[in-house]
Amino acid sequence: MNEASILLVDDELAILQLLGTVLRKEGFHKLTQVKTAEEALDICARQSFDAIVLDIALPGMSGIEACPFLRRLTDAPILFLSARTTDFDKLTGFAVGGDDYVTKPFNPLEIVARIKSLLRRSGKAAAAAPPAPGGTLDFGGFQIHEAAAELRVDGKLVACPSLVFQLLLFLCKNPNRVFTKSELYERVWGEHSLSDDNTIMVHIHRIRERIEPDPSQPRYLVNVRGLGYKLVAQEPVHER
Repeated sequence: MNEASILLVDDELAILQLLGTVLRKEGFHKLTQVKTAEEALDICARQSFDAIVLDIALPGMSGIEACPFLRRLTDAPILFLSARTTDFDKLTGFAVGGDDYVTKPFNPLEIVARIKSLLRRSGKAAAAAPPAPGGTLDFGGFQIHEAAAELRVDGKLVACPSLVFQLLLFLCKNPNRVFTKSELYERVWGEHSLSDDNTIMVHIHRIRERIEPDPSQPRYLVNVRGLGYKLVAQEPVHER
């Protein structure tokens, strides 16, 4: 049995029942189902979850509107469900704090696969090993501590969603090396692209918002034109 706790948010009872049935068959039994964003916010204020499946077209507050508020309550990866298929809609979902995006109609087994992937990348998979002791990578203006999963900028602790943190950690462990978008997706998400390049672009933007003095003119996480991205460092300090 998978011990991960999953919150399902959708106003369509048939979808909640379908996802609940398939997830239970796959070993997920800690499931909570609600039909509105307001209910999701209320329960997230009182209970922690390892992943959230969030429909966008909800009555009252939409999933897009609710996501920034959820991000204040939890760092659990958020998988959006939507009938909309445009790149703009996907970018909006990522920009407000989502980690993945699936369009309706969908194969429920794909949802299970996406949830497993998000749990694996956030360290909440069923058989995940405890994190190995790690030191601090110091880049001057910011420091990242692997074992504690902490990002500090100018000495202050900065909240960082799991996949944003893992992308930054990967780049910090490979300073001054250029990676293409597809390489970053495969190395951090752990699979061939289930999404498009916009996923990486949005997560790069979210990193820059946290570590750069001026995100519009990055000095740490730079774009190498025509090649990809790299984390610039002179001599990062490894502290034990």
